[in-house]
Amino acid sequence: MPRAASELQQLQRRLGLAFSDQKLLEQALTHASSLPLGASRGASYQRLEFLGDRVLGLAVADMLRRTFVDSDEGELSRRLAELVRRESCAEVAAEWQLGAYVRLGESEMQAGGARKIAILADVCEALIGAVFVDAGFEAAQKLVAAAWMTRMHAPRRPLRDAKTQLQEWAQGVGLPPPTYSEIERTGPAHAPHFVLAVEVLGHERFIASGASKRVAEQAAARGFLDRLEHDATSRAGSKRSGG
Repeated sequence: MPRAASELQQLQRRLGLAFSDQKLLEQALTHASSLPLGASRGASYQRLEFLGDRVLGLAVADMLRRTFVDSDEGELSRRLAELVRRESCAEVAAEWQLGAYVRLGESEMQAGGARKIAILADVCEALIGAVFVDAGFEAAQKLVAAAWMTRMHAPRRPLRDAKTQLQEWAQGVGLPPPTYSEIERTGPAHAPHFVLAVEVLGHERFIASGASKRVAEQAAARGFLDRLEHDATSRAGSKRSGG
């Protein structure tokens, strides 16, 4: 059953939308599991989600290009990847309260589909795609900007992982790449615990641990970077105080 017209109007008012074709909005909120047996999956949000994914990417890429005028392609790409990842789209969908409007089949509903990250992310992109089809890129861009502008200026995760940051720092100051060495491995095969050290020429090594080599290496790199930052802050404080 389609959502009541009053419910869809409420959603549109809240998001500042005014669909000319209400069927597009209904389709954007329709999960394939809710379709009658034998119905074409094209009646679900899948095609609009496919389109919305590209519209979102273009809208965010243009926002980044206009905002971070001194950033190179690599940084812009990292920012873009963070902003359009599935979890970010799901967060926006939750803010838009789309979970309350999405049409799900009985089994998917019982499985908590309205709260699933994958479904919320897809519905978010489908809505963006529907706005693009109904009103054009400018309208879709306005919707994206309203939801993503704050996220763009305040990313929730580091744009680069700690190992990459440390390697770039070493390269920037003319040092060889960091090296990682395993110090100890304990625990059973199904639950090992690793202790590793990271070393950079001319600097004290930093030791960290984790449930895998990758986790331990990232922890060691993060600790090394934090120590660098602490040392730099301490030196700056000493200079200001005349020490």
